[in-house]
Amino acid sequence: MHDPLEGVTSLGTIETGANRDRVPALFEPVLDIAVVTVRAANRDASLYLYGSVATGTAQAGRSDVDLLTVGLSSGEVAAIGRALSLRFSDLCRAVQVAAAQPTDFLGETDEAYGGRVFLRHYCVHLAGPDLHSTLPDFSADVRAARGFNGDLAQHAQRWWRELEEDCDPVQLSRRLARKSLLAVAGLVSVHDATWTTDRTAAAARWAGLKPALASDLRMLLTWASGNETPDRYAVEAALDGVVAQIVASFETTIGLWNSGDSH
Repeated sequence: MHDPLEGVTSLGTIETGANRDRVPALFEPVLDIAVVTVRAANRDASLYLYGSVATGTAQAGRSDVDLLTVGLSSGEVAAIGRALSLRFSDLCRAVQVAAAQPTDFLGETDEAYGGRVFLRHYCVHLAGPDLHSTLPDFSADVRAARGFNGDLAQHAQRWWRELEEDCDPVQLSRRLARKSLLAVAGLVSVHDATWTTDRTAAAARWAGLKPALASDLRMLLTWASGNETPDRYAVEAALDGVVAQIVASFETTIGLWNSGDSH
């Protein structure tokens, strides 16, 4: 479920409902075991919670528990995610564990800046060094939208390569839809001078601004929910059509990532 507290403060900074006090008690055992497991792997690693459990909107049996580690390898976190998902399969859909390194949040690239925005406003600290304790509140502006949403053009190129390698089009369609709709939320945030990651509301708003995309945006919402099984040709058509148009709007309105140390 979407975070009802997400938005912009009176000072123009991002606000969300991510807070340790809002974590439903039902999910505390998952977090307790996750903390023990991460500490056993590396006591200097950090662990964060994000997503619906962090904002108190999770539903037992239907929601994922989303965790971010800082300081563990991708192989380590994959094993942790599998073990926790199996152990708590009766409580949550899955325990998703992402891997990052402290250096990922340093520097002035859009990627590092977006990582800091995410860490400060969407993550709840659980264990290890608290990297976001010194981070400021970030303005809900174009730079935050660019960094937070990522470079959609890079993703689109990767999706084309995956199609060429005969990946599962259904799995790809869901990832493609979720990422593209998040970019739409960024577009809506900048256009309306607000801040949202609500894919459903953003798709409806963007359809109002771009009526020609209305049916395609509804299609992406269906793909994102996993309620449809598009084939390779449907995914190709989406990449050529609605995704390409979202990329073009994002580049014009927000801009694509820079990879250096300047804005």
